[in-house]
Amino acid sequence: MVRVKELTPEEVEKKLAENDGIIELIDVREDDEVAQGKIPEITHIPLQQIPEKTEQLDKTKQYIMVCRSGRRSEKAAAYLQEQGFNVTNMVGGMLEWKGEVIS
Repeated sequence: MVRVKELTPEEVEKKLAENDGIIELIDVREDDEVAQGKIPEITHIPLQQIPEKTEQLDKTKQYIMVCRSGRRSEKAAAYLQEQGFNVTNMVGGMLEWKGEVIS
């Protein structure tokens, strides 16, 4: 697997606070997982839909991938990185997220 950049949930929260529209979060969890709570600024694209949704993504943005524990988002990040996107994985996923969550 391609080595992807990683950020902790705390680093992601700080980046969001400083965000100037370049960073976008993508949650690759399933619908039922997202229904239990998500980061307010996040876009939901289930992991299996990532390949068909890449045409909707902007290569000038930085994407941070999120899932429950960080494994699925790492797979998604590796795939997008291979497609030429600037992408980072949030290690620890939502299990480690201490910031705001909405349902």
